Amino acid sequence: MSISNTTETAILALIFNATAWANYADNAAGTPQTNVHVALHTGDPGEAGTMSTSEAAYTSYARVNVARTSGGWTVSGGSVSPVANIDFPAASGGSETETHFSTGKTGGGATAILWSGTVTPNIAVSTGVTPRLTTATTITLD
Repeated sequence: MSISNTTETAILALIFNATAWANYADNAAGTPQTNVHVALHTGDPGEAGTMSTSEAAYTSYARVNVARTSGGWTVSGGSVSPVANIDFPAASGGSETETHFSTGKTGGGATAILWSGTVTPNIAVSTGVTPRLTTATTITLD
């Protein structure tokens, strides 16, 4: 069974832009999330995983917050992409390959994943490398 393109876009706009979906969902919580956390992974965290599953562990790594607004994310036609490149802290030690990314609520730890996807091409991280997800990074609802 399929979900309509209009519904796909409305769901993504609600989650990534904090745009109300008239008569279904709004952003009226007393303290709504203002950012979407983005994490890197060395393997697929899977549908049962959390943001800490296979999460990057190079020295200096940290998740990055992206504003939950149209200034942080572009939502169009059932897909979402960052408005600007997402740069993670440069590695000051360690060596690993980032193969996936995930998005979730802020707060750290074993946070539930909203969406995850592959990083193409994979990012080989070593000392001095600044991992980057570009504006071409896309989450698509099918």
